[in-house]
Amino acid sequence: MRGELLNVWDKVWPDVFVKLSKHKDAPDELFSELYEAIIRAPVLPIEPAEPTQYDENGLLIDPDEIAAEAAYKVALEAFNAARSHYEQAISGNAKARRWLRIELPQHVTSESKALFALAEVHAKLRDISDDALVNRYFQLVEGFIDKYSLRYDLRRPFSLHPTLPGIFARMVRNLKLAAQTDAHLASSFHEFEDALRDLTAEQTPNRIKTCISKQTNFLEAIGQLAPNVTGNTLGAICNQVGTWPHEKLKESVKGIYGFASDYPGIRHGGTPANQLREIEMRDLVAVCVVMFGFSPYLTDQLNSDDIYAIGEVA
Repeated sequence: MRGELLNVWDKVWPDVFVKLSKHKDAPDELFSELYEAIIRAPVLPIEPAEPTQYDENGLLIDPDEIAAEAAYKVALEAFNAARSHYEQAISGNAKARRWLRIELPQHVTSESKALFALAEVHAKLRDISDDALVNRYFQLVEGFIDKYSLRYDLRRPFSLHPTLPGIFARMVRNLKLAAQTDAHLASSFHEFEDALRDLTAEQTPNRIKTCISKQTNFLEAIGQLAPNVTGNTLGAICNQVGTWPHEKLKESVKGIYGFASDYPGIRHGGTPANQLREIEMRDLVAVCVVMFGFSPYLTDQLNSDDIYAIGEVA
């Protein structure tokens, strides 16, 4: 799952906007309408306060006021040029198509802006066209999400919602980003990824045990950085983080840690008598998903609202 729309935003142009323009009901000025929907109008700069210090010839003498006037003049000239360009683009100019294609990356610079742009295009189409073109746009965006395995579910009339696979993918991605802030964390996460990749070659019990062991090591490494944590084992970290809404959740993680410590060959020699069967791939999938699923309790480096949300317009 690629997850983020911004990662494939450059593909929106050919896969959505160009295809939309070929619909029989698309107006000639479609790209001007799209430009107005996506590109924000330039904002008039704030005029500086009225100057207070002049010489006998009526010229400004205060350095700060002189600098403020000069900066305002430059900003005003830039605004006038941008406004002229914007008005041309939204008035049906034949160059609007090229301008929009060139300027999209400059204006859509975050996930929330990309999502907002898609929603604004839908709103614009509802204002200027019939249901056939609006429905075509919905289908194109829906197909785009499926094609690139994005973390959203599109619902009518036009609203994007996070999916469970998308939430998990974003959480793991954010864990990896958090790991990059610390050399030990980065190394620990890299070792887990290497162990996971090794299973492609051969899915042996030993490799499965190594993968679970490396993931436990990573959770211990990131958990040790949580506030008020002094322990260095997953069990001790669970007791100290103070993030659990219920004791049973804490005991669940400690139980998985106990499994990793007691099952022969994962973290220690373990207790052979407690082994019910040989470890297999179903255990890898279940344990790895569950352990990462508990990671928001073990670190303050994840923003759970951000992991779920599609984001506010920035």
